[in-house]
Parts: sequence; C-alpha cells; structure tokens
Amino acid sequence: MKLAIDAMGGDYAPEEIIKGSLKALDHFKDIEIFLIGKEETLKGLEGKSERLKLIYTSEVIENNEAPVAAIKKKKNSSMVVGLELLKKGEVEAFLSAGNTGALMAGSLLILGRIKGIKRPALAPILPTLNGATVLLDAGSNTDCDEENLFQFAVMGHVYAQKMFGIEKPRIGLFNVGTEEEKGNEVVKKAFERLKNSRLNFIGNVEGRDIPYGVCEVVVCDGFVGNAILKSMEGIASVISQLLKEELSRNIFTKMGALLIMGGLKRITQKMDYTEYGGAPLLGISKPVIKAHGNSKAKAIFNAIKQAKNLVGNDVLRHIKEEIELTGDEISV
Repeated sequence: MKLAIDAMGGDYAPEEIIKGSLKALDHFKDIEIFLIGKEETLKGLEGKSERLKLIYTSEVIENNEAPVAAIKKKKNSSMVVGLELLKKGEVEAFLSAGNTGALMAGSLLILGRIKGIKRPALAPILPTLNGATVLLDAGSNTDCDEENLFQFAVMGHVYAQKMFGIEKPRIGLFNVGTEEEKGNEVVKKAFERLKNSRLNFIGNVEGRDIPYGVCEVVVCDGFVGNAILKSMEGIASVISQLLKEELSRNIFTKMGALLIMGGLKRITQKMDYTEYGGAPLLGISKPVIKAHGNSKAKAIFNAIKQAKNLVGNDVLRHIKEEIELTGDEISV
C-alpha cells in the first residue's frame, strides 16, 4: 500500500512528521511511504528504507495563507504535489497536518467530490465512555442545508460500519434539545429526513450526550462541529493537567498516584486525541486524511494507521455505493 505524506505541514514539521513516518514504516511492513518536502529537509533520509520514497518540492503552503490562492499559486508545494500523486494513482492515500482550508480546497480542485456528494465533510473521531464516535462535519461547512446533513449521516454511517465494525451504527443529530420540535428549520427538516430513512437514527443529541457515547455518529454543520471538537480537546487537556497537579501536590498524593498509576494511564490514553489519528475528508473522491496541526510523531503514526485502514476497508467505494442510492433507499 502506497501512502503520500506532507512532510512540511503542521506545527512540528518536518521533524515529527518524519519520526512518525519512520515509526509507521517500521511497524507496518506492507506500506510504502512517499515523503514529500524540501530537499534540504529530507535528503538525509536517503537510503533509510527501501520502502521510503523521497519527493522533493520547493514550496510550502503556510497556515496563514488564503487556501484557494495558495493551491493555485504554489504548484510545487508539498501539499499540491501529494494531491497530484493521489490523483494520478501513484499512491492510495494522502495525509497532511498542514493548512486545513488549503487541504480541503486542494482536494476539491484536484481530486473532486464523489459523484452525488454536495459537500465533503471533515470527520474526526471523538473518544467517549462507550467507544469512539465520528463527528461530521467538524469545520468544512459552516452553513448547511438538510440535504448536506443527511449526506453527512450517510457517510458517517458507512465510516462507522467499516472502521468500527458496527453493523448498524447509531446516528444522532446535534441539537439544542432532544425533543423533535427543537432546533432551526434546517435541523428540523434534517430530523424528518433521517427519521424516515432506514438509517439507525436515534434522534436529537445534546452536547452533554456525546462524551457518554450515546451514538457512533454525530451529525451537525461545520461551525457547531468545530466548536464541539475544540471544546472536547480543551476539556481533555484541562482534566489531564488537573490530575497531574493534584496528584503531585504532596507526598501522600504522590504515593496514592503510584497505586492507581495503571488506571490513570488508561484514562489519559483514552482522552488523548493523538490516539485517534486524523480526520478523513469524507466525500472527496480519493482518501485524504487531515492530521491535527500540532501533531507529533505519535499522532502522525496513528494517522498513517488510520489512512491504511481507510484504504484497506475500501470506505470510499462503500460511500459511493450508498450515495448512488437516492432518497431513503439506503442499503442498511
């Protein structure tokens, strides 16, 4: 399996991207990585592995650049070159921790959408008390209509099926209350559409429901989704920091911490976003993964693992098949 990785994107690029890529090569013997970046950055990796291919570029798309303009102007950037490799079929997936807007814009301009999909969605995985939940959209579309939300639900349904191994994943529509009559007109119309489909729709869910894992798929527009994602990341970070502060307060708390160290590690691991890889751009015609901007080696390794599973489970083909079915005719 051939995977292309943007070595220049992200807060800790290129060092942590390289470390994560090399770790993945060591762990997964069936992958080949095309690492894309500036020659002065990557040249020292020549001969490191026969499964590591180095692609040299001269430009980098920075986080503060206008997405569409950057994609059109910087044709020899690591991001554009990676997407072009994917378009040509030279690799099977592309991963970047760089500019999110540019990655989405580039994916749309270079790869295009799955036929029938109106808008692609960014779909990160959230840790919960009851396994994992996929959230979509998490920031690509701030304004959505009911058709967009319904298509997000279909894509989330397929993703959860194939990646979580759940035959009928539960789908929740994010709202300000669980009652059917709550929400704006778009959400109300989406509720009716989902209720009358054969998807396993459980109704409206609130923000407090998500961490309990009441459903495997949460559907919302990108403005709301991004707020949910960033809030949960912030809360997890605060809880981790509070635990460290309280358990190191004095000799007694330190002794107590030793007794529960195993449990604490499991808790912090479950809340750690780096364990869950990146977020696929569902609805794009080929597999593209957006890793977190501040990803270090561990997060990059897990994002590569996620890309491998996305390709291995043929998720996009299954999404295409579902979208080809019109209206409520979803083969669940």
